[in-house]
Amino acid sequence: MEVVKWTEGKIRILDQTRLPADEVYLDLSTYQEVGAAIKEMKVRGAPIIGIVAAYGLALGAFGLSTNRQQEFVDGVIDIARSLLATRPTAVNLFQAIERMTAVLHNGPDPELVRQALLEEARQIHKDEEDNTVIISNLGAELIEDGYTILTHCNAGALATSGDHGTALGAIKAAHLKGKQIKVFANETRPLLQGSRLTAWELLRAGIDTTLITDSMAGHFMSQSAIDCVVVGADRIAANGDVANKIGTYSLAVLARANRVPFYVAAPTTTIDMSTRSGKLIPIEYRSPDEVTLFHGVQTAPEDIKAANPAFDVTPNRYVTAIITEKGIARRPYRQSLSQLRPARPLSVEAQIEGGPRG
Repeated sequence: MEVVKWTEGKIRILDQTRLPADEVYLDLSTYQEVGAAIKEMKVRGAPIIGIVAAYGLALGAFGLSTNRQQEFVDGVIDIARSLLATRPTAVNLFQAIERMTAVLHNGPDPELVRQALLEEARQIHKDEEDNTVIISNLGAELIEDGYTILTHCNAGALATSGDHGTALGAIKAAHLKGKQIKVFANETRPLLQGSRLTAWELLRAGIDTTLITDSMAGHFMSQSAIDCVVVGADRIAANGDVANKIGTYSLAVLARANRVPFYVAAPTTTIDMSTRSGKLIPIEYRSPDEVTLFHGVQTAPEDIKAANPAFDVTPNRYVTAIITEKGIARRPYRQSLSQLRPARPLSVEAQIEGGPRG
């Protein structure tokens, strides 16, 4: 599935807001259009946000008319800051921009740096796709034949690029290995990523899938209908606390109460060793209209107040294991995660408000 592609000086993305009804591709010609696509969730999912932002920075660099070195560097840094401001929670965005801005030290010739930025963006894209293959196969080993898996939001190819994914990648890999599995997919309010995107991906993969509302998860766990929960992540703190789509924390608590394993699948680019715990992860709040409206239809009284945090944080005590491309981390997470991703500070230019912090 080609969710993002650099083509003829543009970035082509699959517009995820149009799925599942329409498969529409958008050509983004400026870094401002890239930023808007990320903010408006036309592209979403922590790994692919990093990929698209990296291409967006390269696109912006090609759009700078100056060849004076300092003016060029200043212009690229301004573009980086603009892209970093789009969404504060998913750390892959910050990790990708850090890698991209490091390329500015490659030399004094802006034209050569432009090409180097594009090559770095392509490498980030390849790295993330390669990571999902390994994560998928490692995660599949935790899924036994005959399991019914519950997942939340969308952590498949749409969120990562390539053909796999993280949480959905593990499920797809288990299916391809011949394991007889079933999936319960939470609809994931308020934007229905589970019903619009995850159900779409799983049906395309030929996997037996049942869609449920978010509030049904506890019922099915209490009936011993769920064997494990597998979700993705947008940021994992150094102590193993996990930020993911709103509603994940509730699932983790329910899983613990019903003795159901709770697995998190994510690349090491989602691990933020500079953030000590989940309490320090910035949580994005989105427009209340996403709660009170759906596709322009009013679903609540016009004057009602609505809260709309896009993510919540699951404390590490509820997490059975974290599956990464470098191995599976288990408690104590501060030790196991540090072995997978040694701590190091982000570059000064990447540390804008809302970025990783300790």
